[in-house]
Amino acid sequence: MPIYDYRCDCGLRFERLMGRDAPAPACPECGEESRKVPSRPALHGKADPGLSREQMPQTWRGVYNGNREYIASMRKQWEQRQRLEEKHPELAGDTRPVVAHEGRYEQVPLRAGEPILKPAPDTSTGHGHGHGHGHGHSSPTTG
Repeated sequence: MPIYDYRCDCGLRFERLMGRDAPAPACPECGEESRKVPSRPALHGKADPGLSREQMPQTWRGVYNGNREYIASMRKQWEQRQRLEEKHPELAGDTRPVVAHEGRYEQVPLRAGEPILKPAPDTSTGHGHGHGHGHGHSSPTTG
């Protein structure tokens, strides 16, 4: 049995599983007569807007060392994404330029205007400035 969409004069729109020749059911809201209306399009699965700016490859290795087919595919996806973002700006996310995306910024890229992360102090050396070799530091007790 197919599912049909019905609408009542009170404004309610509802669906029912009905036989093809069955009469239109009464409105569940007001009890009045309803009529069959065109069904809304059904989307199966999740609509995919494509890769965001952050998900696009950023390095030579990310594009398989310049593979032409891969780059052409990425360009096509990016152009589609840009058209979609023009219609729906909320999809664009953070549009500030990425100024660093490797090393400590690999997971969360550094964007223009953000403060630069300071390296965590290296507690294993006792110096607190991140390297563990001796170069003339002396403690006040050893002179």
